[in-house]
Amino acid sequence: MNPRHAFNRRLLLQGAAAVGALAAAPGTARAADGPPGASAPAGAVPDTAGTAAPGALPGRPYANPLVRNRADPHIQRHTDGRYYFTATVPEYDRIVLRRSRTLRGLTTADEAVVWRRHTSGDMSAHIWAPELHHIDGRWYLYFAAAPAHDVWRIRMWVLENRHPDPFRGTWTERGMITTAWDTFSLDATTFTHRGDRYLAWAQHEPGTDSNTGVFLSRMADPLTLTGSQVRLTTPEYPWECVGFKVNEGAAFLRRNGRIFMTYSASATDSSYCLGLLTADERADLMDPASWTKSPVPVFTSDATTGQYGPGHNSFTVAEDGRTDVLVYHARQYREITGDPLHDPNRHTRVQRLGWKPDGTPDFGVPVPDRA
Repeated sequence: MNPRHAFNRRLLLQGAAAVGALAAAPGTARAADGPPGASAPAGAVPDTAGTAAPGALPGRPYANPLVRNRADPHIQRHTDGRYYFTATVPEYDRIVLRRSRTLRGLTTADEAVVWRRHTSGDMSAHIWAPELHHIDGRWYLYFAAAPAHDVWRIRMWVLENRHPDPFRGTWTERGMITTAWDTFSLDATTFTHRGDRYLAWAQHEPGTDSNTGVFLSRMADPLTLTGSQVRLTTPEYPWECVGFKVNEGAAFLRRNGRIFMTYSASATDSSYCLGLLTADERADLMDPASWTKSPVPVFTSDATTGQYGPGHNSFTVAEDGRTDVLVYHARQYREITGDPLHDPNRHTRVQRLGWKPDGTPDFGVPVPDRA
């Protein structure tokens, strides 16, 4: 997630004792000579990338911020044609959902609280970065949580709802996602490719001085990792190490015969930004050598538009079913009073994801408010 990095890194490293080894030694994506290309959501999305410019969306204008005081936004357009929204709330104490027939409608849509933190125990603090996924006829919410007595002992958890409507039925706690190491971990996201389901997440790797890298594993089911777990990226460039050494918040797209992974880097103030990995869709996604890493960030703060710390994104598609949409959070000011963890003004924003003639993505800059 993001404010999470306001913690003392030394405390994290001291508490991150490894209890197991990765099933396969993790590697990292190879560095590129220049920014790689990109594509569309890794799901049933038409391959319609063209040369659209980034920024404004088609049809009626979208007034940013789309949803105020909601960070780490995740928006998906479900098969029922509606947009489903969830995000981190600034109190870090609950999971909320909204839905609407239109992206614009999410601004005023009723918000339902579908789960609240426990009063004690492992899921009683730092409820962060929920993602809603519909898998094999059931709904799943992946999120991060920690015990109130040890708030930086953050791990990944899963809720399941078997009702066709995620606003109804019962959200059942299905437990913690078990990885090879019992260390700080969060920002789980899942996708399918060529018949396999994958989970990507951010985790502290024992024996390193980084806060988090991004890891990938196949899944045996929506709750269980299987086989090797590999590191796709770890902080290495200066822009990934401002304040804290962070790679987190992965999101996947598929376009033009390639798979793309965005991720967020650095501290969660104005330094926060997006990086990008790319792989051929025919390649073995579990081989770190299949991925090429951009040596420069692809989406950063912009003083001319008044947007700072854009990051922890997701992707969706506009109402026309073709236009790719970048979903992210950002603040409206550079300077933060006190701990960024306590600043509630990371707002959800949306804008068109552009495409260059060579089929690579054009993220552009964060558009100004009301754009």
